[in-house]
Amino acid sequence: MAAEDTSGGQPRRRAQGELEAQVLSTLCRAGEPATAAWVQERLEGAVAYTTVMTILTRLQAKGAVERRRQGRSFLWTPRSDEAGLAAMRMRRVLDGESDREAVLASFLTALTPGDERLLRDLLGQAADEPEA
Repeated sequence: MAAEDTSGGQPRRRAQGELEAQVLSTLCRAGEPATAAWVQERLEGAVAYTTVMTILTRLQAKGAVERRRQGRSFLWTPRSDEAGLAAMRMRRVLDGESDREAVLASFLTALTPGDERLLRDLLGQAADEPEA
């Protein structure tokens, strides 16, 4: 899937997950359940309807969106935002590794000092919350 190149050259390749993020972001902006055609009309660049349907189906399999039938089409609703989708991807990568401790330790050491502080603050807040 290529994205439009505004420099007049060849179309650039989208980064992995970029189109998923664009579709999810567009769906989140709808504010109500929307059709794939509605999403397609609002995406940047020319994206085929079948591609939008494929992306929405993949997002559904990941738990990021849900759908319900309305007439002959589906209405799609986000269950997650872009940050939630990124978190799901991170979790899937972590779940696919055998040495979770090594992966997490490596991830932590690669963080910027600001991101490390933010992560520590978030972990501290989570520890302070009562368990449900």
